[in-house]
Amino acid sequence: MKLLEGKTALVTGGARGIGRALVLAFAAQGANVAFSDLRYDDQAKELEEEIRKQGVKGKGYASDASSFADSEKLIDAIIDDFGSLEILVNNAGITKDTLLMRMSEDQWDDVIRINLKSVFNLTKAAQKYMLKQRNGSIINMSSVVGLGGNAGQANYAASKAGMIGFTKSVAQELGARKVRCNAIAPGFIETEMTAGLPEEVKKGWAEKIPLRRAGLPEDVANVAVFLASDLSSYVTGQVIPVCGGMTK
Repeated sequence: MKLLEGKTALVTGGARGIGRALVLAFAAQGANVAFSDLRYDDQAKELEEEIRKQGVKGKGYASDASSFADSEKLIDAIIDDFGSLEILVNNAGITKDTLLMRMSEDQWDDVIRINLKSVFNLTKAAQKYMLKQRNGSIINMSSVVGLGGNAGQANYAASKAGMIGFTKSVAQELGARKVRCNAIAPGFIETEMTAGLPEEVKKGWAEKIPLRRAGLPEDVANVAVFLASDLSSYVTGQVIPVCGGMTK
């Protein structure tokens, strides 16, 4: 039996990057997978086909995770389409990096709204179903920057640190009903977001990592599979860095 057989998962920001790797890893382990992004485009259609090749159900949705109303509609639609929701991965996020002295109010507000408020929105909407079924695993995609900060990313670091505090609080609130909540803190991961960085910058990052390489989206997905599965049934309120040893 596959690790996630019989479960339904939702991955926000799931059409590309780390989110896409999560979707495919969950499907490979037998989960039916819903994913959301701002747009339902050709990439989303292609990903749906990739999911179905695994012999499970897959569906993409256009939804704004930073909108409370959109998030409620999304969760309700998934329950209607799939019948249940056992796994929620809050992965939607953006960066708008600059030094604090240059950061605009909009740059601050956008990152907090999309990265952090979205976690509240989706968790709030999903918890009512998970509490009723007394089963659920919520996984919040934080960052090592949320643990240690980073110059030029005050908005991003604040959003990811806030996610960690939210994770630990929700774990305490929902644990009695067998709903778990954990966070993953990726380090330097090769995605579309990092592809535009100069090679010397990427090489400099890798030299600071004990494993001497950037991470792959699949490295993060493997940890997410563990947290989504019953193998982690006694793990909640935790933050797992996936960073090649960057954190001390």
